[in-house]
Amino acid sequence: MKRNIFAAAESALALAAGALQRHPRQITAVVAALLLGGGGGAFAVASFGPDPSSLPVSTVEEAVQPASTPLSEQAEALDAHVFNLYRSDTVRTTDTVDTLLARLGVSDPAAANYLRQDGTVRQQLLGRPGRVVRAEATDQHALASLTARWVADDSGNFRRLVVEKDAKGQFSTRIESAPLQAAARLGSGTIRTSLFAAVDESHIPDEVAVQVADILSAEIDFHRGLRKGDRFSVVYEALEADGEPLRTGRVLSLEFVNNGKTFQAVWFQEPGTKGGYYTLDGKSLTSSYLASPMEFSRVTSGFANRFHPILKQWKAHLGVDYGAPTGTPVRTVGDGVVQFAGVQNGFGNVVMVKHNGSDLTVYAHLSRIDVRNGQNVSQGQRIGAVGATGWATGPHLHFEFRVNGVHQDPILVARRAQNTPLTASARPAFEQLAKSMRAQLAAAALATTASAE
Repeated sequence: MKRNIFAAAESALALAAGALQRHPRQITAVVAALLLGGGGGAFAVASFGPDPSSLPVSTVEEAVQPASTPLSEQAEALDAHVFNLYRSDTVRTTDTVDTLLARLGVSDPAAANYLRQDGTVRQQLLGRPGRVVRAEATDQHALASLTARWVADDSGNFRRLVVEKDAKGQFSTRIESAPLQAAARLGSGTIRTSLFAAVDESHIPDEVAVQVADILSAEIDFHRGLRKGDRFSVVYEALEADGEPLRTGRVLSLEFVNNGKTFQAVWFQEPGTKGGYYTLDGKSLTSSYLASPMEFSRVTSGFANRFHPILKQWKAHLGVDYGAPTGTPVRTVGDGVVQFAGVQNGFGNVVMVKHNGSDLTVYAHLSRIDVRNGQNVSQGQRIGAVGATGWATGPHLHFEFRVNGVHQDPILVARRAQNTPLTASARPAFEQLAKSMRAQLAAAALATTASAE
């Protein structure tokens, strides 16, 4: 009886398979209709196979041959294997050799004694806060090697300190030099309180925020014009040493949406030029003047009337005041010649730079002056430091821009002074670069949106 049932089942399955091969679309449609129309019902599925509980069970035994190497020898080989451990940390101001090694997971009196006596280690590690140190230790926490990397100058190279133990257990120290490698990084963020808070939240270096503010300073007032909800995307260089980022390089491209208006910039260098920033359609953003005499800082009063804190009366404030700690560097906004460097009435320590036949800039209340009368200065060069000399109630920089003796808003002057247009021969290369940067900026924005969701 069972044999007849199995034969009938096999025959039915064969017929079904043949029908499916001849009419695949019709049968698929019927099955789909049944499934879609069965939302409120239930389907019973019959099993054409035998009941598993009624099938016979058999036991198979096989002899297993042991490995050619005895287990005891394998265990001894595992015990002899050395696992080295790696850990990195940052040098702190108060570090000693012992505290640094403890954070690196190293417990090695001989190594600690060597490092304490090594002059190179004392000079290049201890008292060098911020330097990243990487230690390689054995599974017994003995030091195998110690490496530190840092950038000493603007040559494009980095220095590498290496302390190693040789086969005889003796330590040696050497310093090497190698070129930094540039790698492109993407980032984006949204302004909630400030630009610096936004880059912190997005794990973007502060140096990128400073560059962004400089690049678009003639387009956006980063001191007074940012709005909650403004957003940005940026592509920038990370300068790496052995794969470890040590310094932030140049911003390669950026997009900033301020108060609903979109601003874009891309770095481009024509052969034989020093390069500059352009909008993605090729308009120059490089200006003869920086919009601010200080790296990104807060403004305590703008180009408008104010109540003078010393004279106790309303007075036209013909400049911009930048509040900052005493000693903060002050830079000239453009190339020129120092017309005056000294003390002058309420200005206190003041520097005046003549840029051409009509343009003059004034930097007042300085704590120190770093230039002299008649000295040539270039855009961005340090000329002094923030102070509170003259008629000042606290440390700040008073900055003026005069054109033919008439005071001007420095942001508007910088916006009018944009130059360095693209040449026709450079246009194809620029268009190709701009297309690539558009894609990267879009990827940066999408990555942030995805992580937020």
